[in-house]
Amino acid sequence: MNELVNVGRNELITATENNKIGELLKPLINEIHLFDTYVAGTTYLSDKSVLDKIKKGDNLFLQREDNKFDSNAILIFTEDKHKLGYIPERDNIIFARLMDAGKMLDAKISNIEVKGTFHKISIGIYLVDF
Repeated sequence: MNELVNVGRNELITATENNKIGELLKPLINEIHLFDTYVAGTTYLSDKSVLDKIKKGDNLFLQREDNKFDSNAILIFTEDKHKLGYIPERDNIIFARLMDAGKMLDAKISNIEVKGTFHKISIGIYLVDF
């Protein structure tokens, strides 16, 4: 699979703000809610301190991953580029196809439940549209 460059909504806005065209594009950017799911794989994080830094409402970045176990794998990163986990395999096929077709997706934390050492992080997935 070719390595894909995935630019989040905030980077796009920042990049366009420095140009005159940025003021024209900013009001045209919409997020369309597509789906609610959770972050998979948080128990396997090498740096679990990221779980203490996240909060409800945080923006998240999605990136396709070349993964031998799941050809539709989508990584989830925090705003400061720390790995948080994955879109669950049962939910990722449509989002992988959208991303592979060049569509920009991002996510937001909608809820966090802590049960002992387990963190259930609920997220909403959004299509960034212009």
